[in-house]
Amino acid sequence: MYINPSKQYEGTRHNAGFMTLDVLADRYNIDISEKKHKALCGKGVIEGNKVVLLKPQTFMNLSGESVRAAADFYKVAPEEIIVIYDDISLEPGQLRVRKKGSAGGHNGMKNIIAHLGTQDFPRIRVGVGEKPAGMDLADYVLGRFSKGERELLEEAFKGSPGGGGDSLRRHRVGHEPV
Repeated sequence: MYINPSKQYEGTRHNAGFMTLDVLADRYNIDISEKKHKALCGKGVIEGNKVVLLKPQTFMNLSGESVRAAADFYKVAPEEIIVIYDDISLEPGQLRVRKKGSAGGHNGMKNIIAHLGTQDFPRIRVGVGEKPAGMDLADYVLGRFSKGERELLEEAFKGSPGGGGDSLRRHRVGHEPV
């Protein structure tokens, strides 16, 4: 579920989570356009689970505000939330699923953990590659993927069972009736 809200940030490494949600939304015909909870939301069904896909419209470092608002509204416990976000410690296109964990230096995750009051929620880390030596981290994550990196991401999404839907089968996902 991630984040830098204006058009200038579309397709950047920091928005790898949004790109992942777009693949899920396309695959499962979920329209993510309802404005609610400081986010764009879409309700649907993935692999038999009713879900709400959430694209916070705060900046990345404030995404916990949106996640908390949605969790409160839908009465979803943190362990029922799956957060999808970029990770510079993974190669482009590499996906890693964890049931819980620390923020690992990711400011958006720090904010979500602070707002949820726990780090015990599942997450899917989407590899965006390590920043080049001497480059500022913010410039790197706000930069765009190369054509080759983009192809690696697309292959990962295609090769992932359900394009991420498989991880939803392994975790109970909170929802509101659709």
